[in-house]
Amino acid sequence: MNMILHGIEAPNIIHTNTLAESIRDIQEKNRYHVILANPPFGGKERKEVQQNFDIKTGETAFLFLQHFIKNLKAGGRAAIVIKNTFLSNTDNASVALRQYLLESCNLHTVLDMPGGTFLGAGVKTVTLFFQKGEPTRSIWFYQMDPGRNMGKTNPLNDKDLEEFVKLQATKAESEKSWNLKVAEVDETTYDLSVKNPNTPEEAPLRSPEAILTEMEALDHETNSIFQSIKDLI
Repeated sequence: MNMILHGIEAPNIIHTNTLAESIRDIQEKNRYHVILANPPFGGKERKEVQQNFDIKTGETAFLFLQHFIKNLKAGGRAAIVIKNTFLSNTDNASVALRQYLLESCNLHTVLDMPGGTFLGAGVKTVTLFFQKGEPTRSIWFYQMDPGRNMGKTNPLNDKDLEEFVKLQATKAESEKSWNLKVAEVDETTYDLSVKNPNTPEEAPLRSPEAILTEMEALDHETNSIFQSIKDLI
């Protein structure tokens, strides 16, 4: 129905499980220059489906990520939405997949999305921007904060993305953005957790003694004012 509403009245739709196709059989002529995708999260695939992939895992989103990388032409670009735990999970499949992504593609940008961006997802998400064909040297992170709760009546809009688009052009650092050199990443975990080093430090809380001292001084000042008023009456 959505396709018909957009003018595609006779779409060529094939009902199949994409993950059931072996990524080893993908031909160059069938690869793409650009892939934009938001794969399903949290699904589980059967063992026989996992055999179609070099890095075996039941997580559908991680299988799809391998599928997307294999389907890109050399120099091809991709923007993939995935749950943010992909950046830090410690299971063998997640570590191997992060290593594979960093070594086979230039993961140049990670956009940390605010909670509630995708209704029903149940998890926070990030968008991975990468180009196939050369390894990653540095990753630019941007932590989006639209200043409001996301929801059905408050979706992201173009204005929310303005700063991200502006800063991404030069990979500039700010209170919301920073760069991570891959040479500094632990090669045993390839942990790419979103850890903003530029978050402004909050003012330290005052000690109870300092608060009591100030209260006493204010009480003394108040009593002095009251006494001055009494002297005038």
